[in-house]
Amino acid sequence: MSYRLPMGPFHPGLEEPYKLEMICEGETIRDAKLHIGFNFRGIEHLAETRNYIQLIALMERVCGICSFVHTLTLCQAMEKLTSIEPPPRAHYIRVIMAELERLHSHVLWAGIAAKLMGFKTMFMACFAYREQVMDMLQAISGNRVNYSMNRIGGVNRDIADPDLILKMVNRLESEIARELVPVFTTSVTARSRCAEIGVLTHEKAVSCGAVGPTARASGVPQDLRRDAPYAAYAEMEFDVPVETAGDVRARLLVRAHEILQSCRIIRQALGGLPAGEIASSETKFVFQTASAISRVEAPRGEVIYYVGWKQNSRTPSRVHVRTPTYVNMPTVRWMVQGARVADAPLIQASIDPCYSCTDR
Repeated sequence: MSYRLPMGPFHPGLEEPYKLEMICEGETIRDAKLHIGFNFRGIEHLAETRNYIQLIALMERVCGICSFVHTLTLCQAMEKLTSIEPPPRAHYIRVIMAELERLHSHVLWAGIAAKLMGFKTMFMACFAYREQVMDMLQAISGNRVNYSMNRIGGVNRDIADPDLILKMVNRLESEIARELVPVFTTSVTARSRCAEIGVLTHEKAVSCGAVGPTARASGVPQDLRRDAPYAAYAEMEFDVPVETAGDVRARLLVRAHEILQSCRIIRQALGGLPAGEIASSETKFVFQTASAISRVEAPRGEVIYYVGWKQNSRTPSRVHVRTPTYVNMPTVRWMVQGARVADAPLIQASIDPCYSCTDR
């Protein structure tokens, strides 16, 4: 006899408010339904009442972890509307900040995953790594979150001491390569809690339109940094980690290897940082009667911004944001089918959900 077991919208096993309604037989989940919409902040509506300076500050608050990525995607769209090209140094600084933010997101997720596994020692270690990443972000921008780095035509702050950031990156990479990655890849605890659990097949990943590490863990080798490069990514050499098992462990491994690749990209960008200005000299922006679309590979996957602007208008006619969680969250239904109820919190967390930015 089957029964329904709700998890959420407010539950210790959930990062943010949403509801996973599981249809169970005994301790086995046969099917599940997801319910979102418990938060509504009206950010897209507010965007239509803001000028271009206020708009950047507003969209930085779509997501607390990916604030830089959201303003980068927005500014790239507005640079298309105004035909302004940032200088090379600005592109490199954008790459550095984007990869530091990817490090922050992945290390934070690894800590949450460790906690859900009952791996408290690794949870504490991951949050110690996170502090090091936030120290680097603060050294560049002055802020640990919401960095206020992007502007139309470049960035607001320069990297005054690249060697200092490089030393911090090298130290963090050494510690993560020596401690975090081997533990997650060889630990009996991690393997027993993650292997063959929450499987998302390659076919389901494609049919659901999954993006980011969720897709790459199911054998879908997509990454906008390589496939549709922006900023200075075309000048960087890096690998795109891909796994084929599609389980929680595969999603963990993809993120663990991406951490090392992010360190590799940051090292290249710091070493090749061009001289020159950090922003365009244009001070007056002319928005054409047009619309623009911008795409960026955020830590969770592809972020898409659509910006519409009427000529001689001080405010946009439309700003639409498609976050990666919006396309990744339907995959949870297929991941939990056949799983134990006790594994549901870890399975849903394995997509690194951000429902508050989805319910913007």
